[in-house]
Formats: sequence, C-alpha cells, structure tokens
Amino acid sequence: MNHAPIHQDTINTAIWSACDTFRGTVDPSIYKDYVLTMLFLKYISDIWQDHYERYQAQHGAHPELIQELLRTERFVLPPDAGFQALYDARHQPGNGERIDKALHAIEEANLNKLRDVFQDISFNSNKLGDEAQKNDILRHLLEDFAKPELNLRESRIGNLDVIGNAYEFLIKNFASTSGKKAGEFYTPPEVSQLMARLMDPQPDDDICDPTCGSGSLLMKCAQLIRAGTGTRRYALYGQEAIGSTWALAKMNMFLHAEDNHRIEWGDTLRNPKLLDDKGGLRHFDIVVANPPFSLEKWGHETAATDPHKRFRRGVPPRTKADYAFILHMVETMKPRTGRMAVVVPHGVLFRGAAEGKIRQKLIEENLLDVVIGLPEKLFYGTGIPAAILLLRKRKADDKVLFIDASREYQDGKNQNMLRAQDMERIEQAVRERRDVDKYAHLATREEIAGNDYNLNIPRYVDTLEEAEAIDLQAVREERFRLKAELAALEDKMAGYLRELGYE
Repeated sequence: MNHAPIHQDTINTAIWSACDTFRGTVDPSIYKDYVLTMLFLKYISDIWQDHYERYQAQHGAHPELIQELLRTERFVLPPDAGFQALYDARHQPGNGERIDKALHAIEEANLNKLRDVFQDISFNSNKLGDEAQKNDILRHLLEDFAKPELNLRESRIGNLDVIGNAYEFLIKNFASTSGKKAGEFYTPPEVSQLMARLMDPQPDDDICDPTCGSGSLLMKCAQLIRAGTGTRRYALYGQEAIGSTWALAKMNMFLHAEDNHRIEWGDTLRNPKLLDDKGGLRHFDIVVANPPFSLEKWGHETAATDPHKRFRRGVPPRTKADYAFILHMVETMKPRTGRMAVVVPHGVLFRGAAEGKIRQKLIEENLLDVVIGLPEKLFYGTGIPAAILLLRKRKADDKVLFIDASREYQDGKNQNMLRAQDMERIEQAVRERRDVDKYAHLATREEIAGNDYNLNIPRYVDTLEEAEAIDLQAVREERFRLKAELAALEDKMAGYLRELGYE
C-alpha cells in the first residue's frame, strides 16, 4: 500500500480523469453527483481503514477495545459498506444496487450527520443506461478510485483540506463545463474570497448563507478565522433549495472538517428553516450569498402575508426575486454586529417601480454601505457583469461608497479572473472609505436622492478618460505632406509602367 505523501494537483488530476468514465454517455450535470459521492465514500473508507490498522498495531490483542475505538470515529463504517468491499465485487452483476445499499448503511450508522444526504443519489438509476452499461460504468468508476493516486488515507494526505480542496476543484470544473439554469451561477473562488475578506469574520461569529450551494462562501469565511486565530470557535449555517446540491454541501462541510454546521434543505424564500426557538428568523453576525439572478416564480403570491414580515419595505416583482433575497438577508442580520455581502445583477441598482421603492427605504434606513461593480465574465456560464452590495446594521456614517472595479482583472479566453492586486485595491477602498479618482466615490444620501435613488455606478464614479487635444494645424500640414508623397509615388509608378510598355 502506498503511504507516500501526495500533492493536491495529483489528487485533482486523478479525480478529473475518473470523470472520463462517464463522458460521452452521461451528461455532466448528472454524473457530477456520482463522482463527488464516490470521492466522499472513498475518503471515509480510507480514513476508517487507516485508523483500523493503527489500532490493530497498538491493541491487536484486544479486539473489543479496537471496536470501541472505531465507534468513536467521525464516521462509522458498517461491515461491507466500505469502498474496498465494493471494489472487490466490481465484476459481479449489481454494482449499482450494492453501492446504494452501502450508502444507505453508512447513512443509518451516522444519522446525526448524514440523514437524507444520499436520498437524491442512486447509483442504480437508469440515468446510467441499461443494466449492462450501468454495471460496466460503475466497475470503471470503482477501478478509477482504486488507483494509487487516490489512496486518501490520513497517513498519506495529512491535511484534511487536501480532500476538501479536491472536492471544490471538481465542483468548480463541473460549473465551468456545464451551463446553469434559472440564473444560478457557481461563485468563483476569488469572488468568494473577496466577499469573505470584506466581511472580516471573527471568532464566535455566526455565519449564514441562505442560498449556500456547495457551501464555498461559508467555508471561505471559516478559513479566514482559522488562518487568523487558529480557532474553530464559529458556527456555519446555510439553506439550499436543490436536494442534490444540499447533499454536496453537507459532504463538502465534512470533507473540510467543518463539523459545527447546520445546513438545511428547502426554499429560503417560501420556507426559511433557520429559525430560533420561538419560530422566528434566526439572526447572524455575517450573512453572505450569491443568489440566483432574477429568479422567477419565487413566491410572490404569498409574500404580502409573510409571517416573518421580511417584505415590509415592499414586495419585489413577481418575476424577479433579487430584492426578495436581499430583504431576507437584511432581516437575518443581528441588530448590533450584523453585516452582509450579496452578489446581484446590475439591474438591482437601477430598476424602478417596486424595486426602486425598496432601494430607497434601504438607503433611508442607512443600511446600504458599499456598492462594488465587478468585471464581466467572472462567473461560470454567464458573461453578465455583477455587483456586490455590502449592508450593515451599524455604519460608520450615513454615506454610500461606490467602487468601479470593472476594469481591473486578468483577461481570460472564456472567463476573466480577479487578481490578488485587484482584490486588495477593493479592500483598501472599503477600508479607507474616500474618493479615489476614476475608481471610488463616497456619496451622500442627498446626492443619491438627487439621482432618484438610482445606484448605477457611472452616476457616481466618472471613468471617462479625457480625450487628447487635437492640433488641427499639425493635422492639416501632415495631410499636405502625405498628399505630396502620394503624388510623387504616382509619378514614379507611371514611369515604371512606361518603361514596361504600358501607357
């Protein structure tokens, strides 16, 4: 067995190549769940085997003690539910049914952590083809994960984040190779990192993402706390509407050793599940989100009678849920320490009617803090330029800082990327909170009211470059000079033609 240390790139490459098993026969939007779930199963199986062998070496004469120690593992692995048992039986019929039974047994043995996590994934599904094709695909998948590069034992990987990072790598690559529907776009790591840094998470913070997807934004906040203080004194909360994505978020949390989390499955706007003991909305120090852009059919018909009164500032349009998510997030900020960052399409900044009235109230209540315009083509699957809104329950002043960061990025063929210096400049502007020529402007409430509460960034940050003055006399002289040169060339060409006999 290979126990040599392994590098992140090696794991990433091996897992991405395992996807070749499905390519050409199954759509990426379907097979990503199988690959990611198999990674989770392989990881907990290898960790279990690693610890079992260590206990065996230490307490071989006391099998009862070994079993007791194994019962205290982060995940309990029932007999015959591990990866090796599935791999050994790979040539037999029924691979799909065996894997499903193993996942069910693992869930039953770890109900407090994995309840319902595997309910939306079936390896025995006809999505993978008829029985013969399905069995063959799954045999190849098991063989791919049995390769030495994917020996995920703790004694080999050392750092749990190696596997968590591989998980994020897969999610990112699936996002970039398949389109997203309903305005849902995976948040690039650089944007997640920027939002986390702007929120300045601290120990003991409660951090929430009401549209958490795979959980990347939450974990970026957690990583900043650990990097700065070394502590895990914080709590992560999230809600996700899509069952399979919710399951990925749960597995992702555990692969990053983020055990102090509560991720709920359900529609945040129609049925918020992160509630306090009295049934009211739970409040958080930090709320971050990249909600689906301009979601239709979001629950407009019941918004006016919302029991949590989230839409008391106005009911957003029937076909655009952007402000519904913003208002939900505002209502879940703690009264003193609450702060939030949300990614929005630019229409949120200037659309009128109901949205204009909501925008006006947020400004009049002095909740809006910063508006940041991002470059285009940052998000996988869309070229739509987006903005980040920062809101706070307690602000340093009654002004709004506008930042035009749309022109500073690393150009890419299919997708642009924020560089370290781009993020640092945004952070510096937020910290210093002052005018920066052609980049940032600190606007008064009166100035914003004078623009009819339109937050379109060019109204506040002038990015036009002055045109260089044109010397008309010099242009006239250059024109005469060029005309003379052209006449001389014409005469020369006519001479050549005469010599060749062309008149």
